[in-house]
Amino acid sequence: MTAMAAVDTDRERSRIERFLSRGPARVTVAAVEAKLLLDGGERCSVSVDRRVVKAMVEQGTLHLSDGSLALNLAGSRQKGSASAFQDQHRDLGTVAVDLGNGRETASVNWSESPLGQLMRRKTRDGQPFLSGEEYQAGERLRADFTRGQMMPRLGANWEASVASGRRAGGVAELTDAALAARLRVEHAIGAVGPKLSGILIDVCCFLKGMETVEIERGWPARSAKVVLKAALGVLSRHYDPRPSSRAGGRLRTLHWGTSDYRPSIDGS
Repeated sequence: MTAMAAVDTDRERSRIERFLSRGPARVTVAAVEAKLLLDGGERCSVSVDRRVVKAMVEQGTLHLSDGSLALNLAGSRQKGSASAFQDQHRDLGTVAVDLGNGRETASVNWSESPLGQLMRRKTRDGQPFLSGEEYQAGERLRADFTRGQMMPRLGANWEASVASGRRAGGVAELTDAALAARLRVEHAIGAVGPKLSGILIDVCCFLKGMETVEIERGWPARSAKVVLKAALGVLSRHYDPRPSSRAGGRLRTLHWGTSDYRPSIDGS
């Protein structure tokens, strides 16, 4: 193998590992015989080199099961892996993701998000500081915030041509999926309320650390995580109302009265 071919192979390995580090993907045959198509669902699809994928599976870097290709965390950290240097600066782990039609395990970088770091913390009784529902609610808000393209643009929009006159980045340019994501964010923030929604935007969407939030808001030390947990609790109940509030799949009506109470027709 020539030096140029080795460099191209390493780049392809790194590209495959970066794509699969965000979760497994379905493997399908591409139009070109030497290529494979990795379908990541909402993460779009990528075309990869068939020989590189085969070599990574044989080396244990990737795991192929039932037509689904996933990153083998232990194998990807072995000496000689293209991302070995990057992995030593990551805190990789796995998390169960609810896809609606079932749960699937995905790889996550806990150090990427403040929520991931709080997820690793324990309370005095040894329990996780954040519950799985609270963590998933925060990540769901972050995903909708990203899909809705609500992050402020830090530079010029070079995606639209000058001749098209669509450099403004207005609502008219958004897709239906982006608009739906913005509506979901708006409804979630409205459900949480103005007193708790600010810290959700700072931490879940802008990925600010707890110390940064406390300094900017003038809060006491170690108070931001307590407020954040309360906000995530409200947010998780908005996304998934607690089963205890339902009886037989229907909302339960509560009232005060004796066991033989019957309302009159005139409402008196």
